[in-house]
Amino acid sequence: MNLASTPSAGATGPSWVLVVVAVLVSGLLLAGPALRRRYPVAWWLLLGFPAAAFRVVRTWRALMAGCGLAVSRRPALTVVSGLVGNGAPPPLPRVPRPGLIRPTSGGFLLLPGQVPEDFVKAAPAMAEDWQVHAVRVTSWKPGVVRITASAADPLAAPRVPKQRGPGHLLRVTVGALETGAAWVVDLRRVPHWLIVGATRSGKSTLINALVAGLAPQPVALVGIDCKGGMELSLYEQRLSALATNREQAVRLLAALVDLTLDRMTVCRAARVRNIWGLPDKERPVPVVVIVDEIAELFLVASRNEKDEAQAAGTALIRLAQLGAALGVFLVVAGQRVGSDLGPGVTALRAQLGGRVCHRVADPGTAEMALGDLNPDALKAAQAITPEQAGTAVLASGDGWERARSHLITEAEAEAVAAEYAHLTPVLSELHVEAP
Repeated sequence: MNLASTPSAGATGPSWVLVVVAVLVSGLLLAGPALRRRYPVAWWLLLGFPAAAFRVVRTWRALMAGCGLAVSRRPALTVVSGLVGNGAPPPLPRVPRPGLIRPTSGGFLLLPGQVPEDFVKAAPAMAEDWQVHAVRVTSWKPGVVRITASAADPLAAPRVPKQRGPGHLLRVTVGALETGAAWVVDLRRVPHWLIVGATRSGKSTLINALVAGLAPQPVALVGIDCKGGMELSLYEQRLSALATNREQAVRLLAALVDLTLDRMTVCRAARVRNIWGLPDKERPVPVVVIVDEIAELFLVASRNEKDEAQAAGTALIRLAQLGAALGVFLVVAGQRVGSDLGPGVTALRAQLGGRVCHRVADPGTAEMALGDLNPDALKAAQAITPEQAGTAVLASGDGWERARSHLITEAEAEAVAAEYAHLTPVLSELHVEAP
């Protein structure tokens, strides 16, 4: 038998494997467009991510050198070599060592070691070379930075998650982050928020999403809308109290301060530091106070209005200082928020740890919202265009992100308020009669 002419099993096996792989790859490429439209996450994990990872590996060394992120291995010897002129090639530069490339639902993470500021400057070049939508660089731990690449703009059409039941108390998914993760407002973690945005920037849509998420929960919603209730009256069926002018707002805020002080007495008697230390049956209902158009509370035209504005500002500051531990949370919104409204606004801003800035009409409002937290967040907010309605920059002590709220229309918000009107707690202490 001529053994040389007989194909062995070892030779046949790999050939069939290559054929199967080729068929699978060809099928994925042909089905790619349809897969991308209907199942974008599956398309990314099967096709998009492997291609992007290949581009990263292929371009890494040249990209690092071109962006000034490579350093000489032996700079002193390089200089000596040049002076002597012995013809020896200079040592190759050392590039940052890339870590494991990990896929996400809409991009990937990479953890190389280097100074974060250098990588921030190189982020646009990385996005261009890797053919992705955007690259964000953050510090992960000393000597290591986190590079997050988004294959496409996740804010273009954020998917609304399916809501099953009331969810976690005081925790609402209101949109999507630029990373593709859910945008969650957790009032237990960040109890007070400032939301700013010009007309048609997405501010009202965000409040709609927030109320729609809180309405099924066992919480009391209180509204202060000094524009005659034009905005918050949509949710009136689900509100435990609503003030539609400054005089009513001052009385309602004073009643909320008294409610907070009463809860403080209860906690002190029970020897606990907050209402969450009380037994479930004794714990008072959480109260979320939504203030729409904060400027209407502070703008004054007479001495009497000045006294009212000062009283309203003082009450809001007290609620912000005491409320987190006693179950009273603030969501303060406005088209324009600036120091020109009075010192009370600046003092209140300092107590609102969560900030959301949509497109604004004046730079002072963006500065008031984000300037004291992060200059990079301020620049990102000022770059939002009118075509990016719903897009915002949110910041807190934990950092900042670009995000976009889900589109909840006025009709949908009103329907949600009507559906859960039966859950509205009756807080008799907030029903203050006119003098």
